[in-house]
Amino acid sequence: MAHKILADTVASISELKKNPMATIREGDGEPVAILNRNEPAFYCIPAKAWEELLEKLEDLELAKIAEQRMGEPTIKVTLDEL
Repeated sequence: MAHKILADTVASISELKKNPMATIREGDGEPVAILNRNEPAFYCIPAKAWEELLEKLEDLELAKIAEQRMGEPTIKVTLDEL
């Protein structure tokens, strides 16, 4: 059975257990596909990549809210009123 691997770097669970940080470094800041019996089991990503992903998801949610509010009337206020 063929499996789509969504990473340029792959490692086995055994490799990950032997040296987790070396496995992450091999990904050079990108996700590493962790294989179990030659099938992708999960993806291991560095903390910085995870933070960037969460920020992008938050931006998408905020953009959706902004789009929903585009047709609503505006309310003018001055800085003193805030």
